[in-house]
Amino acid sequence: MNFSNLRTTSKVTTEWKYGQPTANKSGLLQVDTAPDHKLYWEEYGNPDGEPVMFLHGGPGGACAPPMARFFDPQRYRVILFDQRGCGKSQPTVASAGPQVALTHNTTDHLVDDINKLRDALGITGRMHVFGGSWGSTLALTYAIRHADKVASLILRGIFLGATEDLLYMYQGNAAAFTQTPYALTEPGAYIAYPDEWKAFVEVIAPEDRGDIMGAYKAIFDMVPTTNAERQRQLEAAVAWSVWEGTISNMIPDTADAGKFGEADFALCFAQIEAHFFANGLFLEPDYIVRNADKLKGLDIHIVHGRFDQVCPLSQASRLVAALEEVGAPPASYVKTDAGHSAMEGQTVLALTAIMDGLPRI
Repeated sequence: MNFSNLRTTSKVTTEWKYGQPTANKSGLLQVDTAPDHKLYWEEYGNPDGEPVMFLHGGPGGACAPPMARFFDPQRYRVILFDQRGCGKSQPTVASAGPQVALTHNTTDHLVDDINKLRDALGITGRMHVFGGSWGSTLALTYAIRHADKVASLILRGIFLGATEDLLYMYQGNAAAFTQTPYALTEPGAYIAYPDEWKAFVEVIAPEDRGDIMGAYKAIFDMVPTTNAERQRQLEAAVAWSVWEGTISNMIPDTADAGKFGEADFALCFAQIEAHFFANGLFLEPDYIVRNADKLKGLDIHIVHGRFDQVCPLSQASRLVAALEEVGAPPASYVKTDAGHSAMEGQTVLALTAIMDGLPRI
């Protein structure tokens, strides 16, 4: 990837490049009833520009204004929205609890929500779909089902959601941790982050560490009736959230967990992730790889950090191999010297360069 074509000379305001972009408009769109799921959305850039649908990670993350900075505001009409149960959408897991906010909260629902948002905002033609991490999973699933609505896929930190992918991040050496906490008994992200792993594992009792994800989900599924139980649930949610937030950066900021350490964000993020992971992302096994042929004809761009420990690079390579096998190789595949976060330097440059160089719709 040649980074020389970055918009260093384009007519973009200093606020947009380095500050906090301001939304043109925002709103709540009701997409379901019983419960009344409402999506919070914001629109940035050129109201008459090429539409970009931004799909955040998690599942259970949320959007923020700096995410609009990948896109030239003179060219693109950028749509950010919070998926069901999180961010500023309603209800959230933090405010209403999982029994409410996780009802009608599956991948099928999220795919349908994209179309409902398109329709509500008057997007009738093809659009660019930009997604990272879980957002890449959702973007690929959407494109498999609605290729006629997609002009291009811009994907970062590919997540295919196979069992081994989840075990790498969440299980590691946990089963043997009590006896040999620093032994490299299994592959896993813990190898690069042993101290942060210790904090994550020790939330779970030693006898339950053979299935870390199951043990965490049991805590999340509990309906707390005492302050002690509510504190236990919050402690587990923050530990889960901080573990992912910390290892998302190649060089983590261990002094500040940021949003990942905030109670409301953590309760949404951790419990929605556990819900989707326990249900195989609500997709058939190997869904994306087995349906790669449905992506033929799309302009696909992939950026992945070589040192990503949330979604190891092998997932991107596996996707690329599947696309090549069906005669749909990506237009670009960039491996950056970065971790998982979209905000690490080389990844920001690569994504911005791709958006600046896309063929116009």
